[in-house]
Amino acid sequence: MAALPLATAEACDANQELIKSGELRALQPLFQIYGRRQVFAGPVVTLKVFEDNVLIREFLEEKGHGRVLVVDGAGSTRCAILGGNPVQQAQNNGWAGIVVNGCIRDVDEINGCDIGVRALGSHPFKANKKGFGEKHVPVYIGGTRICDGEWLYADTDGILVSRSELAI
Repeated sequence: MAALPLATAEACDANQELIKSGELRALQPLFQIYGRRQVFAGPVVTLKVFEDNVLIREFLEEKGHGRVLVVDGAGSTRCAILGGNPVQQAQNNGWAGIVVNGCIRDVDEINGCDIGVRALGSHPFKANKKGFGEKHVPVYIGGTRICDGEWLYADTDGILVSRSELAI
């Protein structure tokens, strides 16, 4: 895992060939910044759900080992699929960050956690609890395909995804 934070703008400037080849991609600037950790990076774990948070909670109960959970919530803005309790658990379990293509809630609680969170916005409605979804599948978020095992880098300039860990 990256020992030091990697500035996304500098990473882009230094890796033009990886951008041209598609090995380094930037997500569209759709995401709000939450959590105390504005800069985070780590290997990706993917999850695809729709207005259901059971599988998200299950993942975040595991040890994170510096990974980043990328959740494709289909861009739904009808309810929150991530709240304060699972984010607190993710922080305690060593996750580096969570990127949600959907909404979160308990924003003040999440902003108090030492973890990076990106989401489309916030919504007070809670999600369903049926356990539907797909783990470790390619997801399409912010105009790019993201796969399990790739690397995600996030800072205040944006979010990058790379097929392999970038050198600092």
